[in-house]
Amino acid sequence: MATQSGAGKRVIFTGGSGKAGRHCIPELTKRGYKVLNLDLIDFPDPNAGVFTLKTDLTDSGQVFNALTTHYDFAGYEQGYSEPPSDAVIHFAAYARNMLVPDNKMFATNVTSTYNTIEAACKLGVKKIIIASSETTYSVCFSEGDTEYNSFPLEEDYDVNPMDSYALSKVCGERTARTFARRFPGVDIYVLRIGNVVEPHEYERDFPRHVGKPETRKRNAWSYIDARDLGQMCDLAIQKSGLGFEIFNATNDTITTTVPTKEFLAKAAPNTPVTREMGEWEAPLSNRKIKEVLGFKEKHDWRQYYKP
Repeated sequence: MATQSGAGKRVIFTGGSGKAGRHCIPELTKRGYKVLNLDLIDFPDPNAGVFTLKTDLTDSGQVFNALTTHYDFAGYEQGYSEPPSDAVIHFAAYARNMLVPDNKMFATNVTSTYNTIEAACKLGVKKIIIASSETTYSVCFSEGDTEYNSFPLEEDYDVNPMDSYALSKVCGERTARTFARRFPGVDIYVLRIGNVVEPHEYERDFPRHVGKPETRKRNAWSYIDARDLGQMCDLAIQKSGLGFEIFNATNDTITTTVPTKEFLAKAAPNTPVTREMGEWEAPLSNRKIKEVLGFKEKHDWRQYYKP
């Protein structure tokens, strides 16, 4: 049985019905957290015991109301209104470009992030975790074949994207930093999430990821297992007192059969390497989240796909 690190704690999770959330939430519930999902669609597993409150996060009134709602109908038996949640995890967003026009995507992502952080802070929530993206490293949705500034990609990188999705995530990061300064004592942690891989996708997608590494440059030859992302959310809830922090949310290793140094020398010969990297270290490095939050991956891609 998993350690009950979340026993007695309540978490509001936005966008929990999406690709990442539908795996992160079970990782939280099996650790003892009680989770309320704010989304526009129901949680995909009706047996998961997760209540979904249909919420338009671009409407600040709905967000303030949703963050004070009971987690299920049993809440009416307790005889009092819900106190501030132990954590708010904000994953809800348009997940990439070209789902809706860019201006709609940008406005929705930025406004929903602002509304969620503002409401959480003003209602007294002390831990807020928001989803940013690998795209902020400025290559994923760039026009043409562009290069990274340096390797490894770490949290102090000069993010300078040219696309609207990544820009919306940079704005979210800045919003988080602003509110962390405005509300001392509130921790707001940003997860720059890599390419999310669900369990069934290893067999389907990794022959291309590993066998054709030229297709993975835009993801920096890195990934995050959706279940390990859930573990990261748990660790972020447990670690308090850091204020505003950004963490890369990726697994440990590069998705190639060639060690990192050798591979990058051939695939990106003009990109400087600023420190000695581990033999198989992912170019989008998770060193900080391991050192600061204690992350230890459980789902190395080699467990599921043998090249």
